[in-house]
Amino acid sequence: TTKFTSALDIPVEFVAKNVKLRGKLHHVTEKGLEVEHIPISVPLVTSIQRKWQSGGLLLVRLAGVELTPSGVAWLQRELKPRQVIWFQLLGREDSALECLVLLNKGRFLSVCLNEEILREGLGRAARIEGLHHDSRLYWKLHRRLLRAELKALKKSKGIWKEESYSERIRHRISSNKFVQTLKQFVSW
Repeated sequence: TTKFTSALDIPVEFVAKNVKLRGKLHHVTEKGLEVEHIPISVPLVTSIQRKWQSGGLLLVRLAGVELTPSGVAWLQRELKPRQVIWFQLLGREDSALECLVLLNKGRFLSVCLNEEILREGLGRAARIEGLHHDSRLYWKLHRRLLRAELKALKKSKGIWKEESYSERIRHRISSNKFVQTLKQFVSW
């Protein structure tokens, strides 16, 4: 029932047990998502606690994802302020939380934003900070993220998009030394 206003407020046991928390999104920045934690509400207790709870935002990073600038722009377009998200704690680094971020799409369907970013080719799979390499959870999540990245690679999406044959030929011709010299001669 406690509202967490800082990453350091979250108990170590919560991070160790990979607890899922709920929050309202405020901003998407290059550093991550700024989220206001929504505690579990107990009718009488919650109304009393609200009077003493201070405001503060948690910095939530997408675990195992190295975002590109186009990935940040995509998140800013897709996520709306005050939207409720779930984040599963995987690790804590200084004032930031490494998390799997889940977004509800309808009543029974939720989407993992970490995988969705990789599926769209808007980032690269990276090491999942906060989890031990020898844990089963680490390898399970890492495998999921690599599969999502492979889908983008196969479909040539985002950073994996390749130039078409005609674009490659045009680029080779324009960068040819003889053609560049000829262009200078003609413009002279």
